[in-house]
Amino acid sequence: MASEKKRKPSRSAQRSAARQLTLQALYQWQISGNEMHQVEAHIRAALPDDSLEAHEDITEVLKMADLAYFHEMAQAIPQQKEDLDAGFSPLLDRRTEELDPIELAILRLGSYELTQRLDVPYRVVINESVELAKRFGGTDSHKYVNGILDKLAQRVRSVEVNARRSS
Repeated sequence: MASEKKRKPSRSAQRSAARQLTLQALYQWQISGNEMHQVEAHIRAALPDDSLEAHEDITEVLKMADLAYFHEMAQAIPQQKEDLDAGFSPLLDRRTEELDPIELAILRLGSYELTQRLDVPYRVVINESVELAKRFGGTDSHKYVNGILDKLAQRVRSVEVNARRSS
């Protein structure tokens, strides 16, 4: 089967990869204090790492990712940080500054998609955020992220949430 063609990843796989890259970019941006365009350029210039599993190697994730979606989120989320934080801060049990950096990045990413990307169903936003928290966050961070984004979805997408719950 030498003619076997490599399949293009599905749109959902491309978007998932873009979210992973965005999470990594947001984390680096939060920790380093560098400009996001520098962080994004650093990620895009990553070299393969043979010591990592394919799903952990950023170069493999880059090959799969919807790079336009990654770029949009990586640039927009830092610009809208104050508004995004203000949207979910009242739902927290602690101050934003006390959040784990991974949880904070995931909440910003999820908040952005819930408020700015109405083409993405709220359940997809929450599920993708929970999966990122399971892979990259602390032990129970996925439960925390799920609870916060579910409450936020009820506030910012009440029509969609209520329609789903009543069907």
